[in-house]
Amino acid sequence: MKILEVNNLCKNYGKGSTLVKAIDDVSFTVDEGDFVAIVGSSGSGKSTLLHILGAVDKPTSGKVIVGGTDVFKQKDDALAVFRRRKVGLIYQFYNLIPILNVEENMTLPILLDGRKVDKDYLKELIDILGLERRVNHLPNELSGGQQQRVSIGRALISKPDIILADEPTGNLDSKASKEIIDLLKISNEKYHQTIIMITHDMNLAKEANRIITLEDGHIVKDEKIKWVFWMT
Repeated sequence: MKILEVNNLCKNYGKGSTLVKAIDDVSFTVDEGDFVAIVGSSGSGKSTLLHILGAVDKPTSGKVIVGGTDVFKQKDDALAVFRRRKVGLIYQFYNLIPILNVEENMTLPILLDGRKVDKDYLKELIDILGLERRVNHLPNELSGGQQQRVSIGRALISKPDIILADEPTGNLDSKASKEIIDLLKISNEKYHQTIIMITHDMNLAKEANRIITLEDGHIVKDEKIKWVFWMT
């Protein structure tokens, strides 16, 4: 089942002689439960694409359809609800609230949405993320890897249609990076969570089951890689 459809997506900056086509006529679909890595050099358009998929930025033209909803045909109020409920964002620099502890940071999206926290699911996430002894700690009392675990929990708590991860290991050492990727894979396998991850690291990208390569705002390669492991 398709969870995401991107049709003829374009994002331009400037005009005339200063026109930059950050995203240029990009189309692809993602099935529910896929783990997709989007790779490309700096300036290839991968972060711009992720921001549009998360409705953080708007396209110049084209469509983004998530779970059957044409995202940018929604009014602003509905778009805000979409961001809170349908998309979970994981950032390179964690973006945790300094004065909130681990549990408060993780549950913030639910509380801002006026919904009740599923305590059983919260406990399950905390255990899976290995944060059971850090629940009452503030961000500045955590390592970088632990802060990113909290960020993952915050993204998962709403049970979104799609997790969007923007260089989730970019600020971590190799050991912490592997732990974060393993946690993303667990969420993909255990909860059938759809994940789209931006990365510049091809070794990390190969942990996904599909790699999309962007170059100058275009998709130049789109390969499913899961079958490679079946044949080796």
